[in-house]
Amino acid sequence: MSHAPLSYGVIGVYVFLMLVLFLLGRATAPTLIPDPIFAVVAALALFLARYASTTYSMDSDQLLAWRLFGSRSVPLSDVRRIELANLRDLGPVSFFGGWGWRGRTWSAIVGTFDSLHTVSPGVLVFQGDVPLFVSPKDPVEFATELSRRVRSYNASVLLGPGIPGSTSHPAAPSA
Repeated sequence: MSHAPLSYGVIGVYVFLMLVLFLLGRATAPTLIPDPIFAVVAALALFLARYASTTYSMDSDQLLAWRLFGSRSVPLSDVRRIELANLRDLGPVSFFGGWGWRGRTWSAIVGTFDSLHTVSPGVLVFQGDVPLFVSPKDPVEFATELSRRVRSYNASVLLGPGIPGSTSHPAAPSA
């Protein structure tokens, strides 16, 4: 099991907002934090805990992406393609869907996909109707290990450019 990388900027924004709201609540009622402000601070703390809890694990049968209040398991026998990806390139479109149980969102490039990520660079795993985007600490190493395990089930799994063992290379011209 490995934890996903965390962005100090994201953590800083959460902490800053909670601190500002806490101080605002203390200024308006010195002895108690008003209930609505407390509720917002508690919600922010919950979202921060959810963000920080994101982990990934692989065994011989499945890839598991887990976080508080949402996870997804992918049977390795069903994986048909693995690609290095970046959320900035995928251009996901969603507001409420991106905050949902598994971060379901939509991209013009891949269509609907689930995203259990903490940072933008990652790995896109195609399985079933809905691909899964994850952001491990070392996407190339993660994709390499995932492809090694998947090939024991499916030797013809497609590997995207940049993953060792792929037939295409980002600098190689396509025929």
